[in-house]
Amino acid sequence: MKQGEGVSFVGASLSLLVIYAASATPIPLYGLYREADNLSYGDLSLSAVVYFVGAVTALLVFGRLSNHLGRRPVSLLALLLTAVACIVLMTVHSAEPLLIGRLLQGLSCGLASTAMTAWLVDTAPASRKWLAPAIISCGPMTGLTLGGFSSGAMVDFAPLPRLLPFIVMLVLLLACALLLSVGRETVGRHKGAIASLRPRVAMPAAARKAYPMAAWAFVCTWALGGFYQAFGPAMAREQLHSGSAVAAALVFASVMAPSLIGAWLAGRVTAVKAQYLGMLVFTAALACVLLALGRGQLAVFLGASAIAGMAQGATLTGSIQTLVAEIAIEERAGVLAAIYATSYTGAAIPTLIAGQLATHFSLLQVAMGYGVFACVGCVALSWLLLKRRALTSPA
Repeated sequence: MKQGEGVSFVGASLSLLVIYAASATPIPLYGLYREADNLSYGDLSLSAVVYFVGAVTALLVFGRLSNHLGRRPVSLLALLLTAVACIVLMTVHSAEPLLIGRLLQGLSCGLASTAMTAWLVDTAPASRKWLAPAIISCGPMTGLTLGGFSSGAMVDFAPLPRLLPFIVMLVLLLACALLLSVGRETVGRHKGAIASLRPRVAMPAAARKAYPMAAWAFVCTWALGGFYQAFGPAMAREQLHSGSAVAAALVFASVMAPSLIGAWLAGRVTAVKAQYLGMLVFTAALACVLLALGRGQLAVFLGASAIAGMAQGATLTGSIQTLVAEIAIEERAGVLAAIYATSYTGAAIPTLIAGQLATHFSLLQVAMGYGVFACVGCVALSWLLLKRRALTSPA
């Protein structure tokens, strides 16, 4: 490892974590926004949608920018946008600041999902090939978990619940910026930055064959994450009978936090096996989630969500490994943009539909739609795997 690469790897990994933690900070406040500011379920689901739209926009427009300007300046821009979003979200008393703040958070997460992930792939230890894909797939989930938990605790037990969570995030963002400023840049500046802004998703030939299977895994698992993000507090209150901000954060975190364990398990088997088995377990666990939600059983719900989260981490890590294992360094940012664009789009569209359906159906009925979607994805992934094996097996 070259001098400074360790700092770059740690700095990019921690910054990715903190940016996603900041993006989860408003979620435990959703109950307060509904009660004190009269925001509707439509407003809250729309806030998730604009977050996903911001992320996809950043991925498609700025996804290759770090290949031309360097990893560091684009990563620092992501930190700056997150800081501005935190300041805007301190002023929420109506839907507009919430939507603006969430849009900025989506843009920053989109930038981080390309520049920071490419930077950590560039500087990852060669002896641990699974580590970078694990951080890429589970860093966002872990950050969302930590941000949601810390915010929920501050909302319930600390003063200034509308301000303190965001102030803490601003301090962490500053620390990350200082760390990135001393890391080693891995990409030099060169021409083509303006041309790179033309929306284009890169998928080189080395990754193209693995993409259809990976896409089903990304869409199905991230769709469930979008549902938990938009409706986690509502599920805690209406289905599981708890109005606590910590309980809302716990519901959200139950499916996010265990993904890191799944990523670690994925490193013990082949990428394709982790992808396929993870999707099977994810679908079965989601069925248990729906059963527990219908019966109002909090402990069973959290346990089933945790298993779904572990399976999600395994299938995402395996899927990312199948895409980035054999591509060149200059192709990484574009492929990572394609990975996250697929994932965010897969989360945004179902969340938008769910927000509309929530005005006519119960949350349990809406959640059942996600169960059906996961089953379809599992069947599609199985069919693609069998088709791939048939094509590659000797005659």
